[in-house]
Amino acid sequence: MEFFLPFQIPSYPFSISYTDKILFLGSCFSEEIGDKMQDLKFDVLQNPNGILYDPKSIADAILGYIQNKIYNKADLFELNGLWNSWKHHSQFSGVNEKEVLKKINASQSSAHDFLKKAKFLIITLGTAFNYHLKNNRQNVANCHKAPASFFVKNLLSIEEITSLLSAVISELHKFNDQLKIIFTVSPVKHVKDGIIENIRSKSRLIEAAHSIVEGKENAVYFPSYELVTDVLRDYRFFKSDLVHPNETAINYVFEEFCNSFLDNDSKKIMEEIKKLLSAVNHKPFLRESKAHQKFIASQIENIKRIESNYPFINLSKEKEYFSINQI
Repeated sequence: MEFFLPFQIPSYPFSISYTDKILFLGSCFSEEIGDKMQDLKFDVLQNPNGILYDPKSIADAILGYIQNKIYNKADLFELNGLWNSWKHHSQFSGVNEKEVLKKINASQSSAHDFLKKAKFLIITLGTAFNYHLKNNRQNVANCHKAPASFFVKNLLSIEEITSLLSAVISELHKFNDQLKIIFTVSPVKHVKDGIIENIRSKSRLIEAAHSIVEGKENAVYFPSYELVTDVLRDYRFFKSDLVHPNETAINYVFEEFCNSFLDNDSKKIMEEIKKLLSAVNHKPFLRESKAHQKFIASQIENIKRIESNYPFINLSKEKEYFSINQI
């Protein structure tokens, strides 16, 4: 008896290695996957503007990284005692204007340098709805809890999304001709827009992404959205808000992502890193016991072996942890 429709993820023309630099951009679901790769010691940079949801905001951010745009006072606005940027998440906001600009421009510079050397850009689209300011039509990536009267809400068409992102891909490959791009659509439900509106939005993103990657070898689509909504298909795979996929769902998508993209050597390395991280999380009954001290010594030797075999992996944090606990 079949309880699931068969779902075959297509094979892809390239694979990811531990030696590759990977830039993640997009929604909060992008950060869930990016966090897992970062924890497993991949060379990752995530959302230099903070979380971004719509294609226009993502496109603007990428062009800013390519150009190494420098922000100044005119790019900020003050609201409720904080200086903010319409292009950035509130994690960059602060009471000191100069400190906000310093933080934003440092992130811009890091993103420019990282993107120039990156092998992969993974873009997770969250919604086809975007906002612009009424007074000057400036695109807004984050509303910063400003009054709704400040903004005009717009549902981007498939053609607009396709045009925006295709133009950005063209600029990206002029800037870094080795770059491979993986598009995916977030399974997070944007219920504040409305259930029907969320489905319309996701449908446009999916169709646009497929149109963009069709016939290309340097850009592909990975079905994060479909894995959650059409394979798992159940609210037990969502958090209590019924909007965000839970840890089980995230782990499932991440496992499928790794199976689809990681080369064989990287899969083996990843399993070694998982065992090491499990050892870090081990809680000893008695830290001073001979058994635990022997365990610590073996882990330090294991770290030395991994660093010797794979010098591109940074285990300084884990080495420090075990060294501190060694007597």
